[in-house]
Parts: sequence; C-alpha cells; structure tokens
Amino acid sequence: MSFHSGEITVQTQAGVREEAQRLCNVISSTIKPSAQEFLHTQQLAIASTVDSKARVWASLLTGKPGFVEVLNTQIIQINATPIQTDPLHQNLQNNNNIGLLVIDLANRKRLRLNGKAEVNQENIKVQIQQVFFNCPKYIQIRHIEKTVIDSLEQPETFIRDALSETNQLWITQADTFFIASYHPESGADASHRGGLPGFVQLVNSNKLVFPDYSGNNMFQTFGNLIVNPKAGLFFIDFEQGHTLQLTGKAKVIWDIERLSEFAGAQRLVEFNIEQVLEIRNACSRRWRFGEYSPVNP
Repeated sequence: MSFHSGEITVQTQAGVREEAQRLCNVISSTIKPSAQEFLHTQQLAIASTVDSKARVWASLLTGKPGFVEVLNTQIIQINATPIQTDPLHQNLQNNNNIGLLVIDLANRKRLRLNGKAEVNQENIKVQIQQVFFNCPKYIQIRHIEKTVIDSLEQPETFIRDALSETNQLWITQADTFFIASYHPESGADASHRGGLPGFVQLVNSNKLVFPDYSGNNMFQTFGNLIVNPKAGLFFIDFEQGHTLQLTGKAKVIWDIERLSEFAGAQRLVEFNIEQVLEIRNACSRRWRFGEYSPVNP
C-alpha cells in the first residue's frame, strides 16, 4: 500500500515522512485472522459516506456482537439498518465508497476499513480495499450495558443550518467524537478523536475548532482534508442514545500561536458547519463511562 499525495504532503510538513513510510506494511487489502477475531465480538461502528451534493457524513451503526460479519478475507457484511432519517443508505446509492471505524471502547481497540459498498435492504456488503488496526491513544473507556433499551419513544429528527444551544453545550462537554473524510480516488475514511471535556471549542453556532494530538503519523484524515476539505463530524450521547451529525468543511491550521490555546496540540482543525442533523433516541444501546485515556493532554 502507498500513500496518496495529500497524505504525503501532511506527513512531510509534520516532519514524519520516513516514519509514515515504514508503517505502510500495516495496511492490508485482506482481513487477517486477528482482524476477523476482533470483528466477531464488536457492536459499534462509524461509517463515512458522501451524499449527492458531495457532502461527507459520519453515521452510526450498531448491532449484536459480530454484526460486522466476515464473509471471506475481502468481503464483510454489515447486518444493521440505520434509522430512516440517517443519510447513510441514500448516500451509498449515490456513491458506493465507504469508510468504517469499528471500535471497542472497553478495550481501547479500533479497526479501520474502507472499500466499495453494495446496499441491500437488510445489510451492506463491503468489498475491502484497506484494513488496519489503529493505536489505542485518546480512547476513553466505556462499557456497553448488557441490556438493550427498548425505548417507547420514537426517534426524533431535527435538521438545522446551525447548532442549537443544546447542541453547543453537548459539544463543549464531549470527550469523544468521530470524523469522516473523503478522497476522490482513495475513498472514504472514518476516524476517532478523543480528549478531555472541552477539547472541542466553539467559535460560534456554525464553527468549531479542535486539536490534533500526536498520533500514528499516517495522516489519512488530514491527507484527505488537504485534497478535499469536505468532512463530517459525529457526536453520540452514550448515556441517552442521542446522536449529532455535522457536515461541512474542515481547514487544517499549523499556526504556532493558535496552537498554544490547546494543550498538547500539534495542529488544529477549524470546522465550518453547513448542516446539522440531530436524532434523539437514535440508538438503542447505552454505554457506561469507565475512565479517561491516560495520554489525554
């Protein structure tokens, strides 16, 4: 596997080009036994897709353990149906590129996959192009509750052009979110971001800023953003099952003076919001907080 021009540009500017190149061998085009074993027990994934207006979205997928089923070393089947107002299925009808992050919060493990999707009524099949494990940095431990909530309340959807006051409070208290990005040739990507509450700062109801900490030096997300600034952010209320999806444009900031505002930041991302999709009672699963990552700045 090789990196695309955007990834190489960011790796070079960050001064980690050689380190990144040595990591190429961790990216595989097949699902190895360790990845198959991991997927067999997982219940949470984030998907990155692109809509008909070329906007990028991050969406939630959950299911029983092993709902991401390995059919063979190059094909997985996702046995989960997103709620009707989530754009995931419609997006894949328009553009079959998909990025997936399957994450185990309790054990701080995450697996990234991307490829081409085939949407069926009850599942999504994905022909894998890339798959690799990520490091456990900045993942806050959360334990999934054994009981699935059979909520009497139906999902409620709110579409806005800007963040409500409730949304703003939610974001400023968040310790975890997910980011979706897309490269026209290399495909979609979904990634995790974590830090102490307050690590995401609001500029106004249409703009937020968050830090980028030391990571694996491959810069898939940032490489995509350099080429295509369109991105999606996803926040989840782990205790109540509400979700918040933002789509807009991201700008990578290297300004040293601005970095000083965020402890441990090596870069910043400024995200301009174009649309907000809030779904209350979106998820029937609940997670109980365990502990913050010991490496959070």
